[in-house]
Amino acid sequence: MVRASLSRKIAMTVVTVAAGLALVSAQQNGGPSNGARGTVTFTKDIAPILQEKCQVCHQPDSIGPMPLLTYQDAKKFSARIKQRVQARVMPPWHIDKTIGIREFKNDRSLSDAQIDTIVKWVDAGAPEGDPKDLPPPAQFPDPTGWQFEKQFGPPDLVIKSPPYTLAPYTQDKWFRPESETGITEPRWVRAIEIKPATKQGRRIVHHVLTTLQQGEEGITGLAHSAHDVQTNAGLYMEWAVGKTGEVFNPDAGKLMLPGSKIRWEIHMFAIGEEVKDNQVELGIYFYPKGVVPTHRTVLRMFDVSRGSELDIPPGEIAMTQNYFVMQAPARMENFQPHMHMRGKAMSVEAIYPDGRKEVLSAVNNFQWKWHVNYIYADDSAPLLPKGTVLVFTAWHDNTAANPNNPDPKQWVGWGDRTVDEMAHAWVDMTYLDQDEFDQLVKARKSKTTSEVVFSRPR
Repeated sequence: MVRASLSRKIAMTVVTVAAGLALVSAQQNGGPSNGARGTVTFTKDIAPILQEKCQVCHQPDSIGPMPLLTYQDAKKFSARIKQRVQARVMPPWHIDKTIGIREFKNDRSLSDAQIDTIVKWVDAGAPEGDPKDLPPPAQFPDPTGWQFEKQFGPPDLVIKSPPYTLAPYTQDKWFRPESETGITEPRWVRAIEIKPATKQGRRIVHHVLTTLQQGEEGITGLAHSAHDVQTNAGLYMEWAVGKTGEVFNPDAGKLMLPGSKIRWEIHMFAIGEEVKDNQVELGIYFYPKGVVPTHRTVLRMFDVSRGSELDIPPGEIAMTQNYFVMQAPARMENFQPHMHMRGKAMSVEAIYPDGRKEVLSAVNNFQWKWHVNYIYADDSAPLLPKGTVLVFTAWHDNTAANPNNPDPKQWVGWGDRTVDEMAHAWVDMTYLDQDEFDQLVKARKSKTTSEVVFSRPR
């Protein structure tokens, strides 16, 4: 554990001010907003933003606390909407957009112009506008159903955890049963989805870990360069509030074998009423029979807390750091920080074998109720040579200024409970043999060069 020194705090302040100035500049250079064209209205300006970024969660039976489908909905909560979007808490996308990689497959953030439009609308009294300007209602998957069904059809296999009844008042529970998969032949998996089976279950389940247990000689489909890195099937998928599932790249997936089992870890917390027979469902989408992807993706937990050594004094902001050397070339598919109520920020930096340093990503506004998985776009996913050092840094805010802090007078350490703390990152790694890695690096450099050439004015 390394505590933030005065010089570090000053440096962080300078960075914050610089980022603020950059944001102001971006807003000033972003062109005229909707307000410059006239009155901002719900029907013409706000409804399209809500449909694109908000309504998938803010609809009946979904995870948002209130619906935002109609003008009446948005008008009623307009002040809260303004506060949340200005603070960049909602929509849940808490990564620093000015640092590191900026292209993601699942970016649901608002642009500066969209935030400015919402603020102008609220400040003007939230006018409705002409009903003729209202776009047709957006269509979303059933929020209680399988979210990948539209893309892949119904799951090919659904595995349910054994039922567990949670008392109305009790300590947090970690339920760790096993379930047979029923697999009778080897099958490659292209997507995985996890969800609580009932509405009540969604209220009590904080996170779920699934581990694939199967007899396997070596790791089929794993790059030869990584066989000393990964020696078993390992973690299958992690789910937490704010996450749906994982869709693997077309060249990658996970292999399930006959006789395999799923070991569950289901973290639940009491809500003041009994929840009977709670279950979690694991939806698995297979590649067609006979399709064998080139790579086996591995879900890794990068432990920033250094083996539960977290040490967070009362009333302080603490920083901890850990280092990992890449033992084989790999493509890093995503970045998903995991902390609890005092979690403030987490970054990942690459120190390459030639000495270059690069900040890959930095979540600077971590929200413990939303465990966002930041999935890199195909052309932006980091290609990490063997010998690259990944530096993970986590910050915890144990001061009274942290609105999520239950007690800033407590000395906090590592623990499973939400009132304790953790610091790790969930990352999917696709390991590569050296020849393929070199080809991918060459192709990316060639594409980048072509884009620069064709973007130059003529």
